[in-house]
Amino acid sequence: MPEAWRELVRDVEKSGITEGTRRADMFKAWNSAFVGDPCRHAYLCGAPGHLFVYDPPKDAGGTGENRPPYRFLPNATTPVRLTTNAYGFRGPPVPFQRQPKTIRIAFIGASTTVSSHFFPYSYPEFVGNWLNLWAAQQKFDVRFEVLNAGRESITSTDNVNVVREEVLPLKPDLLVYYEGANQFQLSTMMPGAVQKPVSRMLLAPDESCPARPPPPPAAPANGNAGAAAGGRGNAAGPGWLERFGQSLVDEFALVRRVRALFVAHEMPAGGAEWPKPDYKLTWPAGLDERDPDVGRPDLPINLPTILGDLDAMRSAAQQSGAELVLASFFWLVKDGMVLDPVRHRAILEYLNQGYAPFRYRDLERMAAFENRVFAKYAQVHKLDFIDVARHTPFDPDLFVDAIHTTYAGERVRAWVFFQLLVPIVESHLKSGAWPRKVAPSNEPPPVFAPREITFDCKRP
Repeated sequence: MPEAWRELVRDVEKSGITEGTRRADMFKAWNSAFVGDPCRHAYLCGAPGHLFVYDPPKDAGGTGENRPPYRFLPNATTPVRLTTNAYGFRGPPVPFQRQPKTIRIAFIGASTTVSSHFFPYSYPEFVGNWLNLWAAQQKFDVRFEVLNAGRESITSTDNVNVVREEVLPLKPDLLVYYEGANQFQLSTMMPGAVQKPVSRMLLAPDESCPARPPPPPAAPANGNAGAAAGGRGNAAGPGWLERFGQSLVDEFALVRRVRALFVAHEMPAGGAEWPKPDYKLTWPAGLDERDPDVGRPDLPINLPTILGDLDAMRSAAQQSGAELVLASFFWLVKDGMVLDPVRHRAILEYLNQGYAPFRYRDLERMAAFENRVFAKYAQVHKLDFIDVARHTPFDPDLFVDAIHTTYAGERVRAWVFFQLLVPIVESHLKSGAWPRKVAPSNEPPPVFAPREITFDCKRP
């Protein structure tokens, strides 16, 4: 691993802008059409003056499409432990040309598919390994190859281009789609509500970078303003006592647990759902909640967009000789759910802050409705549907929030996918449909060459 990459992580730490995936962002090759001027980009303006970028394929108008927003750096192991292959996909090398007696399965999705970069393996990698063990035990003379095309924060629209430009050139047999959170906006059911865009790129002319707070006032000459305030941090930065206290928190698990106990006592409702204000959701007139019409343009929670994107992926897959499999999406939310305010603090904050003001009962209801729409879509278009949500244990100890798993939960998710995919795989093998004879490709492989850019977003 290049030492310069470790230095990029230190640059992020020094910048103070470390929320979310900021450290991992330094090891993504950002789509240059998405980046534009990084200092006028509502998110990337917070980067510490350095990005990797790549130039997307030209579209019909001669310019590159700005989606997906990024790919992972190829053939890399990053300081946050993500290991990628030549295509920037998480996982081991996969040859461009299909080999005889191989079956190739691509997993399409977002953060719940790529999984935590710190995990040794993601659920698609477990599934691929178990399919090979199963095939050997069943005496099927085939080998399975898995592509994990997932990446955090992307949408179904991004995934259309991921499938067309990155996945299908590798001639997969099966595309498995698992995503149901990044466009899950209950505000679409509130008439008159200002809809928050799924992503916003360009800053307004008079708008400052939201990731960069105003510069602090100059520190006193002794450089120890924090100590002067009794060790409490202020705008001039932490003093020695605060830095020492923070080092204890970072270093000792016992200190972290004691702090978590104090925080738990400050939660509005302990482990129960927090108080919420009144609001009203408006259901589309005549829409059958139990048997939805998937052709309606007024489906809630951005489902018309998602289904349109699934249409595009399904059509592209069929033209390439692949099949699309749709999975239900698991949400850890139930009306009346009570969690441990210490162990499950992150789940409580995810649901009660991240999805405020919506109540558990409405989140549960709409998650179930979304999965009914997915199931109906699969039925209408004669696709295989795997009900991952139904077969996933409702156990908060397997989750770090309402949708992302612990490493133990990742293995459970992988096992659920494996068990549900085996009947599909077995039927294709026994019918003789697989392994396919795939002619050598004349297309170029979906590899890319990242380049580095530097910039200095000075505050006016």
